[in-house]
Amino acid sequence: MPALSESEIADLLIPYLPDAPAGLLSQLSIYLDLLLKWNARTNLTAIRDSQEIVRRHFGESLFAARHLDSDTLTLLDFGSGAGFPGLPIALFRPDIRVTLAESQNKKATFLREAVRTLNLGTEVWPGRVESMPADRRFHTVALRAVDNMEAALPFAQARIASGGRLVLLTTGTHTPAKGQAIPLPNSTAGILYVETPS
Repeated sequence: MPALSESEIADLLIPYLPDAPAGLLSQLSIYLDLLLKWNARTNLTAIRDSQEIVRRHFGESLFAARHLDSDTLTLLDFGSGAGFPGLPIALFRPDIRVTLAESQNKKATFLREAVRTLNLGTEVWPGRVESMPADRRFHTVALRAVDNMEAALPFAQARIASGGRLVLLTTGTHTPAKGQAIPLPNSTAGILYVETPS
């Protein structure tokens, strides 16, 4: 039996994605159950409550997905962890070729299993972003909850294609000053930061 019903997931997502499609809800239900199962054995996320996972991980990732350009073709999830924000974006926007970059082996193994289970064409890069071929560039580079945001930003910006965007799910204290900051629903300090580098 799933941890949460699809209608419960839909209700929790209303502030982030008011009209979640039924197909997305069934995929998120599968993803949630897989994440809870793996998280019991290996520490993928500190958040263990299923409702909080839906709100904080799924909801905030889908909120970011809603703010992506309609012409976004490629997205790099830098330091993907348990797949956020990249996997919910891939589920919501199957038109985007998403690459999940994760250097920790256990998390990369989980990501491969999640991609297989959800039947996605998403690439998992099991290493550091810096080790990618120098010419790999993406329309959008997204970061969420990376260990050292300031250190990661130059590597992230180096992966943005001409005319592309940087997307951060962070707090106001970790935000560069050049882009647009959009408050995250149900959060006192969280923001979605979007910047088109010059």
